[in-house]
Amino acid sequence: MEESERTSIDPKRRADHLCVLVHGFWGNPTHLEYLAKTLREKHPEDKLNILVAKSNTGTYTYDGIETGGERVTQEVETLLEELERDGAPVAKLSVVGYSLGGLIARYAIGLLYSKGYFEKIQPVNFTTFASPHLGIRTPLWGYHNHLWNAFASRTLSSSGRQLFTIDTFRDTKRPILSVLADPDSIFMRALSLFRNRILYANITNDRSVPYYTGSITATDPFVDLDAVDIRYLEKYSPIILNPENPVSPKASQEVVPFYTRLAVNSQNLLTRVPLYTALAALIPLATVVWTINSGVQSFRSNQRIQLHEQGEGLNSYRIPLLMSGNTAKSTLSGAFRRVNSAHGHDYLPESDDEESSATPPNASEEEDAAAMPNLELKRTTSRKADFPTLALSDEQFEMIRNLDNVGWKKYLVHIRKHRHTHAAIIVRIPKPSFDEGKVVVRHWLDEEFEI
Repeated sequence: MEESERTSIDPKRRADHLCVLVHGFWGNPTHLEYLAKTLREKHPEDKLNILVAKSNTGTYTYDGIETGGERVTQEVETLLEELERDGAPVAKLSVVGYSLGGLIARYAIGLLYSKGYFEKIQPVNFTTFASPHLGIRTPLWGYHNHLWNAFASRTLSSSGRQLFTIDTFRDTKRPILSVLADPDSIFMRALSLFRNRILYANITNDRSVPYYTGSITATDPFVDLDAVDIRYLEKYSPIILNPENPVSPKASQEVVPFYTRLAVNSQNLLTRVPLYTALAALIPLATVVWTINSGVQSFRSNQRIQLHEQGEGLNSYRIPLLMSGNTAKSTLSGAFRRVNSAHGHDYLPESDDEESSATPPNASEEEDAAAMPNLELKRTTSRKADFPTLALSDEQFEMIRNLDNVGWKKYLVHIRKHRHTHAAIIVRIPKPSFDEGKVVVRHWLDEEFEI
């Protein structure tokens, strides 16, 4: 928000509600232009202040969730102080995170909570659009997936390691995403104080944030859309699914003859030959360029992080992350879970006998107790015979349990007109093929955003 926008309002009519918008990876404030514009059209300046965070623009998003979160917190604190001096103190706070911005926002609200802001400011709405709450580790077994997880996680600097949960966050001995979802952390304490917690997640074609992580779930019913019946909200059909009963397997499906399937698959393969040929030629070159660029960006990111760590005022953010006396226990159980999750698999076993083998036979009582919440979640999800449970890590299962316990309204989004659903969900670019995203934003403003 520009200074001129704030000062043009009579102090007695200035809004006491601040909404903060945080963009995603490789993003910039213009990506949130449509969100900010429609938010302003719905709620005028005397009802709502809007801050579009800009301190993490572009490659600054390489610098990690905590660095990004501290930058956003500084922006918010600066604006809060300015509004206080102008005689228009903020009494209510809402936060919106898009993509990686959702994780940065979760970190920032934890810092605001730790500094006592929520003792005088009411947290109202916390919303994420296509945010990777569980990280972006590929939940599949096989050498090619392990190779992708290992390669991608090391080419995006601190943010990459954190999104693939291979980082160790400060003295916790755990990934930052695990700490963000710890019930005893300042981040979960802050999140629980918001009156409304809402998320929107794409069910298909989101190559940046797959369905399972955007919607905080251990299953993916939408792998084959032809095999399921999808139900939508009446006013927002056929884009937003009915959260009460979004999907179910089709009662019966006609079995396609083998030769028919063979003919269709062969035809599809032939039409894709030119594409595959082009990819075979371009991928090696693209990989080299990507790796070189990633090395350069990682070097620059490390330099920025070092400068950021030397910045003034950061000592106020170096506070205890866990609020209880269970830090040591959490560290030990976290280390056990990381070792245990090193054994990958496609889907979890369905029988109780097989499931019980998820805990190593020689595990100590402490280790068994630490693993128990995750095992219980696995049993719950794997018994849903309709859709098998994804091969997530134990840390991801615990994130699901903890984040679900705090409570979310989850809206699933089915965008068809454009394959780049990750951008379309918030109308990142003003073009007709992204118009389905306008329905998503309208639903959020009309049904969920509380002023």
